[in-house]
Amino acid sequence: MGVADIPDDALAAVVARSLDRSVTVEGLRRMAGGASRESWSFDALAADGARHRLVLRRDPGGYTGQSARSVEFDLLRAVRDAGVSVPAASILLAPEDGLGAGFVMERVDGETIPRRILRDDEYEEARTRLAAQCGEQAARIHAVPPAALPELPTLLAADQVAQYRDVLDLLGEPHPAFELGLRWLADHEPPPPPRPQLVHGDFRNGNFVVGPEGLRSVLDWELAHLGDPVEDLGWLCVKSWRFGHVDRVVGGFGTVPDLVDAYRAAGGGDVEPNRLRYWEAFGTLKWGVICQMQASTHLQGAVRSVELAALGRRVAEMEWDVLELIT
Repeated sequence: MGVADIPDDALAAVVARSLDRSVTVEGLRRMAGGASRESWSFDALAADGARHRLVLRRDPGGYTGQSARSVEFDLLRAVRDAGVSVPAASILLAPEDGLGAGFVMERVDGETIPRRILRDDEYEEARTRLAAQCGEQAARIHAVPPAALPELPTLLAADQVAQYRDVLDLLGEPHPAFELGLRWLADHEPPPPPRPQLVHGDFRNGNFVVGPEGLRSVLDWELAHLGDPVEDLGWLCVKSWRFGHVDRVVGGFGTVPDLVDAYRAAGGGDVEPNRLRYWEAFGTLKWGVICQMQASTHLQGAVRSVELAALGRRVAEMEWDVLELIT
């Protein structure tokens, strides 16, 4: 038997189709994280003893159409071909597989939990390299030609400020700090980039696989879009993604010069300090509104969750951080 609603035999049949040999599934388990997407780790063992270390990534619940996951599948393949460190995506699920909308990719071993990355002795050397490695990977991401990508939305600064203004209005709770932040963002909007480039959309500590030597893989591409590449760098600098190591602005492990110098050396453009500050301020406000949304989901009874309720307590932190950034 499989775990939850994932039958071992159905998953084995999917992998066997790709490998053109029969396999058995071992060690199927739900991986931590992924509220909007499920990730399941497993091994596929072939009769000749070959072991394939894999991850099933899928939408939760029943089959709802494969367009979103097929976009992520195609995107992973495109960025991997361009030299970005991502898992190899090998199998796109079909409706007849009975496993929902998703795909199978290789499993990259390493640590993804930020507090371990920032605390454990095993990653002491990695912490000295991660900011520069993030700059290099970001430059590779932003250099992928849009023509090589699946169809993605274009989201520039004005688009996203309007989006979160609408969300805040819909929630209907007074948050004067966020109102000031939205006004500041509208008044300080940077000129759009000469051409929209690929933006990961959630490029931060927690979405990286890290080993003792440093960054091994960039995960969670579901928010990818075309836009201002500095958005990724600003999001990486948001204080929440430092996990208490607030003096290390970049992910809790590095400095802005480490990040932008490596970004430039790897082919990324110059990063203007004011543009970086803008996207850090936007990211901080965005995360604050998301925390408020999550808390509202709990309070309205749509999903009862201690985790969602706790996120509501973070809203005040984001308000403080927004005010620090805009004053």
